[in-house]
Amino acid sequence: MATISLDSLTNKHILLGVSGSIAAYKAAELVRRLKAQGAEVRVVLTKGGAEFVTPLTFQALSGNPVHTDLLVVEAEAAMGHIELARWADAVVIAPASANVIARLAQGRADDLLSAICLATDAFVAIAPAMNQQMWSNAATQENLKQLITRGIHQFGPGEGDQACGEIGLGRMLEAEELAQKIAGLFESGSLAGLTVLVTAGPTQEDIDPVRYLSNRSSGKMGYAIAQAAAESGAKTILISGPTSLTTPPRVQRIDVKSTQQLHDAVMTQVDECDVFISAAAVADYRVVEPAQQKIKKQSEDITLKLTRNPDVLAEVAALDNGPFNVGFAAETENLEKHAREKLQTKNLDMIAANLVSGGKAFDQEENALLILTKDEKIELPQTQKNKLARQLIELIAGHFASKRGQ
Repeated sequence: MATISLDSLTNKHILLGVSGSIAAYKAAELVRRLKAQGAEVRVVLTKGGAEFVTPLTFQALSGNPVHTDLLVVEAEAAMGHIELARWADAVVIAPASANVIARLAQGRADDLLSAICLATDAFVAIAPAMNQQMWSNAATQENLKQLITRGIHQFGPGEGDQACGEIGLGRMLEAEELAQKIAGLFESGSLAGLTVLVTAGPTQEDIDPVRYLSNRSSGKMGYAIAQAAAESGAKTILISGPTSLTTPPRVQRIDVKSTQQLHDAVMTQVDECDVFISAAAVADYRVVEPAQQKIKKQSEDITLKLTRNPDVLAEVAALDNGPFNVGFAAETENLEKHAREKLQTKNLDMIAANLVSGGKAFDQEENALLILTKDEKIELPQTQKNKLARQLIELIAGHFASKRGQ
């Protein structure tokens, strides 16, 4: 088995489904390994699974309550399955019994785990575990074929001694191998061998030594894009304005403060990059002459003289033989109109636009994007920013390959 970096599990939301199989005890070790690699884990325990391992075990290991019931009064609108489905980056059923596999193949939604699998847009994977005769049964094999055609990933099973005393296929994979396979879900390889330059976060323009002009950007979207780019196999450079966020694994980070500093950092790196993604919320203007000392409160009014900052995105887009350019447009109204104008006037390859009025997007965990190119309009509905980032990176990879093939 080729070794996959477990870095891809960092900050991922893994929903682990544990069904009725003697192999349920292995799921406890899987939770521990996923947590050790920086994943947040929530467990859904079926009625059969609870016959083998208690909810308390998984609660202690995951640090989160264990979910067992389809309808929960405390959940939003009593629809816990929808909340969990939205939360997950990946739904992994380990062990996946023959019964659970059959229920998924039938599209059942009468228990919590099967309902989540129908409602989620996350990766879904199964780690089968059953007696070797049950595994080889034609019904099980037909069910598996159906699930694979629907995009569900299958991890294992392994071969060897079984709890029933028989020998053959049907053993659930060990936790270490499963953790690697789960990490591999996020490793697309779609930008392998390329260099991606991402800007993220706000910029700060000094007024005096203690005050500055800035904006509400948290940098979460840009950081998620950088992580998704790294997971796609690209060498990823992140130029970041001031944030409290942790640098994603395998990402080279360059810290800047002002728009001019961001501009200078970008222009230093851009010749080496294949794709430039301008997700930072840069200040369009800066103070002409910041005060050298703190401005004291003296008069009722104060006037700040501002001047234009360099347009980093437009400058990169104007380069001869420059990178594939992706801009961002944060708008409060007329989203498509303003985004299309920016796409055209700056001669971009792609633009990702989102509404930021009414508390949307800025410093939120979720976002929605309108993606425009010269020929396409794609709407990515509201979901977790890390999921959006992976969708965006795959779109970029496809368009980059098409442009390079021209």
